[in-house]
Amino acid sequence: MHNQFPHNMAAPRRAYRIGQIVPSSNTTMETEIPRMLRAREAVAAERFTFHSSRMRMKKVSKEELASMDKDSDRCAAELSDAHVDIMGYACLVAIMSCGHGYHRESEQRLHQVTVDNGYPTPIVSSAGALIEGLHVLGAKKVAIITPYMRPLTNLVVDYIESEGIRVLDSISLEIADNLAVGARDPLALLEIARDLKIAGADAVVLSACVQMPSFEAIQMVQDRCGLPVVSAAVCTTYRMLKLLNLTTEVPGAGALLSGKY
Repeated sequence: MHNQFPHNMAAPRRAYRIGQIVPSSNTTMETEIPRMLRAREAVAAERFTFHSSRMRMKKVSKEELASMDKDSDRCAAELSDAHVDIMGYACLVAIMSCGHGYHRESEQRLHQVTVDNGYPTPIVSSAGALIEGLHVLGAKKVAIITPYMRPLTNLVVDYIESEGIRVLDSISLEIADNLAVGARDPLALLEIARDLKIAGADAVVLSACVQMPSFEAIQMVQDRCGLPVVSAAVCTTYRMLKLLNLTTEVPGAGALLSGKY
């Protein structure tokens, strides 16, 4: 068969379109997920482009989260117009504050939006991805850090436990302003994580929030504590790669993205 590419010219690499449904005040998912997938480009052939649609939300309160979630259908339709290969719903607590198991309902509903728009697209919620990532690691007991006010952290703990994973300890940073969460120094988590009670834990969730930056600290905390360390963003990236049938190795992103799983 005739090779359509000259011998000195490589075949074009497949570029996957990553769609993200993002709270309007979120600044982190559009930096951390691209950062991880760019790091993967150093060890794998695939390339990625990134496309977002936004839902209005400023303060991380149960009321604003519920109002914002109603906007997600519109975002899914908009991203479907761009024929993205996969969509990530980039707000964990918005899903978890809607009741046990809501990530399944949300993912199915948003997928149906893409079906109705003529371009069926897999949907990853960061809430569902965190649960799945912990199950993939075989984690039965975890310790977590969140930026949320304590009542929202309690909802997240309850949601995780409803999925068969016990939360041994949780730290709430009590930050209501979503922009302030996104402005945090990820390396501050190195010291905060020292206060987590991890005795008996199978894994650590360094950021149970896709808006709280943590990428730079993931591998460092894992190396120090000897347990698998993940974040909501790490788990979302893992789930996206699995649904795209791609290898799951991202250098420096902790155990889940080591390529082993």
